[in-house]
Amino acid sequence: MTLESGITFFVAIFIFSITPGPGIFAILARSISKGARASFSLSLGMVMSDIVYLVMACYGLAAIASAWEEVFLAIRYAGAAYLIYLGWRMWISPVSPMSSGDNLQEANNEVASFIQGFMISASNPKVILFYVAFLPTFMDLTVLSASDIVLASFLTFIALLMGLMMVSVGASQARRFMKSERSMRILNKTAGGIMASAGAFLAFKN
Repeated sequence: MTLESGITFFVAIFIFSITPGPGIFAILARSISKGARASFSLSLGMVMSDIVYLVMACYGLAAIASAWEEVFLAIRYAGAAYLIYLGWRMWISPVSPMSSGDNLQEANNEVASFIQGFMISASNPKVILFYVAFLPTFMDLTVLSASDIVLASFLTFIALLMGLMMVSVGASQARRFMKSERSMRILNKTAGGIMASAGAFLAFKN
C-alpha cells in the first residue's frame, strides 16, 4: 500500500463509518440518552468486529460468510432483539440526575456495550463482502504481506473510531441543551425509539 492509496483508503473507510445503518442508529440513541462517553465501548466493539472482517477478507475467507449463513442469521436476530429490548428500557426509564455510580457496575456496562457493538457489526455478513470488493482497489491481495494487513487494520481502526465518535459527539450536543425533566423524558423516548428502530432495521433488512 503506497502513501497515496493509504490516504485514500483512510478517507474511504471514514466515509463508510458514518454511513447510516444499525450501528449509527445505536450510537445516536446511546449518545442522546447517556452522552458521548457512554458510546465509546459500543463504538469500539463495532470497530473490532469490522477489523475481524477486514482480516478475513485479506485472507480470502469470504466463503465463511456463506458457509455460516445460519450462524450469522441467528446472531443478527439476537442482536436485533437486544436492540429492541434496550430501546424499550430507554423509553420507560425514569428521569434521574447523573450520579457517579458504582465502579464495578460501570465496568460491567462497558463490557456489555462492547459486546453489543461487536454483535451489531458481526450480525451483518455483508460487511466482509464490502471489504472483499473494496480492498483490491488499494492493495494487491495476491502478494499481501503481514505488514500490509497490520497497516490496513490500523488505518481502519483509526478511521472507523474517528467517524463513529464524531457522530456520537454530535448527537450528545442535543443532550447538553435539554436539562429540564420534560426535556430529558423526551430525550429518553427519542433515544429509545431510535434504538428500537435500529433493532427492527437489523431484523428485517435483506
